[in-house]
Amino acid sequence: MLLRMSTLFLRTLREDPADAEVPSHKLLVRGGYVRRAAPGVYSWLPLGKIVLDNVSAVVREEMSRIGAQEVLLPSLLPREYYEATGRWTEYGDTLFRLVDRKGADYLLGPTHEELFTLLVKGEYSSYKDFPVILYQIQEKFRDEARPRAGILRGREFHMKDSYSFNLDDEGLQASYDAHRDAYIRIFDRLGLKYVVVAATSGAMGGSASEEFLAEAVTGEDTFVRSTDSGYAANVEAVRIPATPALPVEGQPEATVHHTPDTPTIETLVDFFNTSGLVDDTVTAADTLKNVLLKLRRPGEKDWEIIGIGLPGDRDVDVKRLEAAVEPAEVEMLDEDDFAANPFLVKGYVGPNALLANKLRYLVDPRVVEGTRWITGADKADHHVMNLVCGRDFTPDGTIDVADVRDGDPSPDGHGTLYTARGIEIGHVFQLGRKYTDAFEVDALGPDGKPKRVTMGSYGIGVSRAVAAIAEQSYDDKGIIWPREVAPADVHVVGTGKGEQIEVALRIAEELEAKGVRVLVDDRKGVSPGVKFTDAELLGIPTAVIVGKGLAQGVVELRDRATGEREEIALDAVVEKVTDIVTGA
Repeated sequence: MLLRMSTLFLRTLREDPADAEVPSHKLLVRGGYVRRAAPGVYSWLPLGKIVLDNVSAVVREEMSRIGAQEVLLPSLLPREYYEATGRWTEYGDTLFRLVDRKGADYLLGPTHEELFTLLVKGEYSSYKDFPVILYQIQEKFRDEARPRAGILRGREFHMKDSYSFNLDDEGLQASYDAHRDAYIRIFDRLGLKYVVVAATSGAMGGSASEEFLAEAVTGEDTFVRSTDSGYAANVEAVRIPATPALPVEGQPEATVHHTPDTPTIETLVDFFNTSGLVDDTVTAADTLKNVLLKLRRPGEKDWEIIGIGLPGDRDVDVKRLEAAVEPAEVEMLDEDDFAANPFLVKGYVGPNALLANKLRYLVDPRVVEGTRWITGADKADHHVMNLVCGRDFTPDGTIDVADVRDGDPSPDGHGTLYTARGIEIGHVFQLGRKYTDAFEVDALGPDGKPKRVTMGSYGIGVSRAVAAIAEQSYDDKGIIWPREVAPADVHVVGTGKGEQIEVALRIAEELEAKGVRVLVDDRKGVSPGVKFTDAELLGIPTAVIVGKGLAQGVVELRDRATGEREEIALDAVVEKVTDIVTGA
């Protein structure tokens, strides 16, 4: 494939776009790979489309390797399928919904479990038909409230989603393992530095779930690793082991104290450390913080107020909270809520006012029987000391939503945790029978009895992978593409007006004849400085510069990743470059 910059639909930019926040957004726009069409919606220009297709090609090859078959399903989907599984409501405002001229409801597909399930139900009915793996690479749509970071968090994106259908759990595990191995090969081939972490299933449903995260400081996902083991998890999936229970007997009696002007943990700690009421130093970890919020389940109008009790040195992690209560909406209480519930004394709420008024009260795993706390006394300017869990209050359950910090014990009992950030590029789920139950998908077994089919769901963000590569592979001059996905193997640059361009074109044609993908800068009237800047911005792995050295019969060979340069005899350059590209 020979691309000529004199005719290529391409315009590079010298300045970063005003709305760009992360490196991939800046560099993909400046390099002429993508252009913004609307918030969270991007057009792929010729070089960008080539990169996108190259990533898709790697995905297709590895999916074929595990026996998956490609299909293409519609993006415009009827409401009824998603109502059958409850996701028409569960997805909430993130669905793009529309009504046709006859008043029927449709949506733009965010993911396709329902349609794949119905497709298999319509075609297969015998145990002899299974197992089967189907996949597609297609645009998906989600109405992001805050689209940002270019193609990393858009409203329209390219995704590979595949679905396995098996007759039993052993078969599902085999399909899951096959996909997991395929994803490792895919991301290795794409040159990504990534980690596989335990994850939550969210609106997808199902049990086993893992994410593939490309490591990047700009990533929106926080994950943790253990210092002494292979434990790794998305922060939403971290499960803190419960603190061992303590004896209730012998604990000091709970007492209420006047604590003026102490509505925060900091002021409360300062008060008790200067009050003479305690013998030891009080820390925030000795206090019980009660966070008030309200939930609303899909399809319901009314909000439910709940309280969450956690040690005062911890905060509620919003992402962990949202994952724990999904698909419900969650908001913090506002002034109107406090006014409507006067027993909730802002800044001084304790467990018992919540429990006495039959509001759910859930606690952190560290709040267990026998632990004693300083907490609100449900009266302005008053707190209670030595309030013992299991004696003075009994929570309704446990919820693990406190922030996870560097140095926390690893849940597997080995070492401590440290946090990092990543970009989600893949996710694998064992869905089980959530969708086949909804649509009653059975296969007749060899005994003639129906057997409920079980499913797995496996996604790769194809466009997101493009951005993740750019986030990991760039310098101050531009993107540095891995050869597997680059829009060309070689960038041949003719720096002059006449002979240099003619020689550059001849080198490019000879390389193309050998199967090398070539981008040639054959533009006339463009300064060498501009051409060099464009070459670095575009990030093609290898560059051949046909410049002043041509008079001595040499050209310059540049490696974009290392910056290494060497002069090569003109009559040897084609063979040399071909060897580099083919790895000979």
